[in-house]
Amino acid sequence: MPEVHVYMAEGRTREQKRAMMAAITEALGATIGAPAEVVTVQIIEAGWHDKMKGGRTFAERYAEETPSGYEAAKDQQ
Repeated sequence: MPEVHVYMAEGRTREQKRAMMAAITEALGATIGAPAEVVTVQIIEAGWHDKMKGGRTFAERYAEETPSGYEAAKDQQ
């Protein structure tokens, strides 16, 4: 039945990803009547150096917006 693919940059915790997948599953049940047992949700993650928006990688964008930069933020995860 329904299969949802979510593309996003890496960096969310397992708990956050599980909660997101559960919410998507519930939304499909509420909107199209799909039982949770038939819903598949898959997360496809890209590294911050492997995903670009507006001509700058996510790592570059984060480094510009955060004084400590991407590597410091990654170490905190």
